[in-house]
Amino acid sequence: MLNSKVQRVDQFIDSQPMSDYQKRVIFFCFLVAGLDGFDAACVGFVGPAIRQHWHVTAAALSPLFGLGLLGTMAGGILLGPVADRYGRKTVLIASVVVFGFGSLASAFAPDIQYLAALRFLTGIGLGGAMPNSITLTSEYCPERKRSSYVTLMFCGFTIGASAGGLLTAAIVDTVGWQGVFLVGGILPMLLVPFLMVLMPESIRYLLLFGSSAASVRAECIASRIVAPGNVVPRLLADEKIQHSPVRELFSREVALGTLLIWAIFFCSLLIIYLLTSWMPMLLSSAGISLKSAALISMMHQVGAALGSIWLGRQMDRYDSQRVLAWSYLTAVPMLVVCAFAGESKSLIVLAVFALGFLVSGGNIGAYALASGYYPTGNRATGVSWANAVGRIGAALGSVAGGLMMAAGLGIRGIILVLVIPALVATVSLFALGRFRGRLGGGRSGNSTQQAVAADNT
Repeated sequence: MLNSKVQRVDQFIDSQPMSDYQKRVIFFCFLVAGLDGFDAACVGFVGPAIRQHWHVTAAALSPLFGLGLLGTMAGGILLGPVADRYGRKTVLIASVVVFGFGSLASAFAPDIQYLAALRFLTGIGLGGAMPNSITLTSEYCPERKRSSYVTLMFCGFTIGASAGGLLTAAIVDTVGWQGVFLVGGILPMLLVPFLMVLMPESIRYLLLFGSSAASVRAECIASRIVAPGNVVPRLLADEKIQHSPVRELFSREVALGTLLIWAIFFCSLLIIYLLTSWMPMLLSSAGISLKSAALISMMHQVGAALGSIWLGRQMDRYDSQRVLAWSYLTAVPMLVVCAFAGESKSLIVLAVFALGFLVSGGNIGAYALASGYYPTGNRATGVSWANAVGRIGAALGSVAGGLMMAAGLGIRGIILVLVIPALVATVSLFALGRFRGRLGGGRSGNSTQQAVAADNT
């Protein structure tokens, strides 16, 4: 039996074994992440078919990618604070509806300009869905397993992105590129009713911002989590933030950490997008066939999935910042191997897999790190804005390769340039660890703003 009459919600969740109810929340967030990954990646897979359909140049496809990334940034910036004010579940469902509708409408786009505008709308939904999936997963996990579950949930994105490629190969020749967008729109719409009925709101949010009715809902949800034979104590919320969620990102206690987290996300996604954008040219220069190139590129996604799961477990066992810092530092020699692999297919496969494991896996781990860094009152904002800053790095990475190529820098030089952001991410993570150590942050990424201590109330 639990003897405490009053407990903070984080202490309550930490004191219970992981229940089937909590795993259901993570499962639904995993599904959302999978659909997010599918819709985010599908435009890249159907790009050649769209180009052939409208007889446009490759350059004409740039707005599809650029506006999609811009929409994702806008969605993160706008919807993060909304989620901290009106609830994670509400914004998550609205985001799924938006990107589902955007994908459905894309199937009926009359021209490429209209399609580009719809990709911006789809991006807004994608920008709100993933950070809130991360936030909900984080807030329903005990601290001792938070990183493991967040990274496992995020694997849905990788699986969804890979599924987009497989589905495109299977149906684009028979039903056209429109069929891929139809699937990307119908599946989210089918998921929405289940999310509305079966997905709970965050207990932490209900207690922090809700009315007395919301507190009753929170206790009802807690009764689904509590272990058999235990009783639900009266739950207290985390400490309420004093200002707006955005302003709290720059409060004295967390401002430096916010900037360091932004640097990590910016560098991570710059590396990932530049590397994946120019991977075909790297493989082509090594004399590798198109079929083999596709399989090798998939090794990056396999490495990302395995790396995120392994790193998440290590983050729960050891200092989160150090685990990720060593991951990015180890990526440096792998970048050198990739640059000097030449025509050695085995070295290229090793480097591509390792970079997926270390950098893409590390980036997923960074989401778990960010979700644990901020308190409940601005957690969704913190994760969303970090993701938005990361998308700026992604956009820069997507175009930087072409600019460096135009400046006369070869593919080897372009890959070696990525050593710089890898080192910046490494230094930022070590610095974040020291900063949090001075403020008393825990090994797995506890918020530096402590909740109200009320165990003896």
